[in-house]
Order: sequence, then C-alpha cells, then structure tokens
Amino acid sequence: MTPVALTIAGSDSGGGTGIQADLKTFSAFGVFGTSAITAVTAQNSMCVAAVHVIPAEMVAAQIEAVFADLPVASVKVGMLGNADVIAAVAERLARHGASGIVLDPVLVATSGARLLPEEALDALRALLLPRAQLLTPNLPEAAALTGSQIAKDEAAMIIQARALLAMGPQAVLIKGGHGTGRQSTDLLVDAGGVTRFAAERLDVGEFHGGGCIFSAAIAAGLARGWPLAASIARAKHFISRTLAAAPSRALGSGARLLHPDHPTEEAFWP
Repeated sequence: MTPVALTIAGSDSGGGTGIQADLKTFSAFGVFGTSAITAVTAQNSMCVAAVHVIPAEMVAAQIEAVFADLPVASVKVGMLGNADVIAAVAERLARHGASGIVLDPVLVATSGARLLPEEALDALRALLLPRAQLLTPNLPEAAALTGSQIAKDEAAMIIQARALLAMGPQAVLIKGGHGTGRQSTDLLVDAGGVTRFAAERLDVGEFHGGGCIFSAAIAAGLARGWPLAASIARAKHFISRTLAAAPSRALGSGARLLHPDHPTEEAFWP
C-alpha cells in the first residue's frame, strides 16, 4: 500500500516553502501527500507580501476530512498562524490518535516576516510540543522557544534541546544550519542521549524552503515505516543533495528557491 502523509502548513504562492514544498518532497519519497492549509501567503523569493490565516474551524475540517478517509501514517506540522489554529490542530490530532508527528516550529520567514505571533508561543509549547514525535527547530527557533540566546556551540545546542525535550516531545532535532564551520551538524536529543548528523556546509548563499523540505522528508520516512534515526539520516542526505543543486538552478530574484528532485531510490536510500 502506498504510504500516506499529511502536511499541516501554510500555502506559499512562490512554491518554495510550506504546503508546496512538502508535497513535492513527499512525492520524491514515494509518499502520497495530503494537506490542511493553515494560511495563504502572498510571497516569492524576495518577500512575504501578505498573510491570510485560515479560520481555525476550516483548518480542523480539512484535517477531519483527511483522517476520515485516508490511512495517515505521519504528519508534518509547519506554519500555524495563531493560537486558535494551534488549538484546533492539537485537538484534531489528539482525536484521531495521530502518530509520526514532525513539528517544524515555523516562526519567521527567510525574509524576516513574522509567521507566528509572539503571544501564540505559549499555545505551541503547551498544546503541540507534547504531541510531537520529533520537534525540528533551527537555532533561532530553539532560542525563541526556550527564551535563550542563540546557541553558539554544540554544548549550548544540547542544553536548549534538553529544555525543549522537557516540554513534552519524544525527541528534538536541533538544526545547525544557521551555525558556522565546515560542517552543518544537527543534534538529535531524546531519552537515549545525543546523536549527531553532519554534512558538509554548502556555500549556496541565502536559500528558501530548506527547513520545510527537511522536516517533510523526515515525515515521509516515518510514513514509509523507517525508524526515526534512519528517517533523519536519509532526509539529511536528501536536503544536502537539494542544496547542492541550488546554484545551478537559480529561480527568482531573491533567496534561492530549492527544488526537491524526484530521484531514483538509489540516489538517497543509504
């Protein structure tokens, strides 16, 4: 049976992030993608021009429609928009006993536009972090969620990851893409300890959509029945491959829009 994954996120008119990036990534992994749109954004590679958050009742109705008909094996949660949407998403996921939840805490766009109000952070922490199998913050997001300074080294990353783990997710993958050094290192912190996932840091300039693609790739792996560590390792390979192709496939006039290819299995199945 074809595995099914659900993305709960915002729509990006530029096609580089959110629902559009998630569905492309699911397809690349041979996973049937479904969606619940939380917000409609008018954006491109240069800016977010406008944001319309979908009413919470409509977000809940989309989730209900998917679970009522399809065997959802994993869920990627991205942009949520406000506290009411967070509450609706948490309630529906709980109602359906959703598993394989990968929560990517989208707070600010690459362009700097705020995508989740500061006052909604408490709702995110209280209602959705405890439901997540994996939380995938980048360095600024981890700092915002823990009320800390942005981590400058792995020791600080681990401290913040453990603080986030105490908020309820089963595991935290704190991503080092915003850091420095020759390698981009992500740290998986769970009850078993710390696992490092490292790849060469690629100099491709500012890019758009990396976090969405990475977290969607992890969710796709979980939908396929892979263990969490294997899903992360394969997603890391996939996003590295996507980033490596970015300079030769420049789209738009601003940040590079990443395009998840549809490779053969051998291209990213270690």
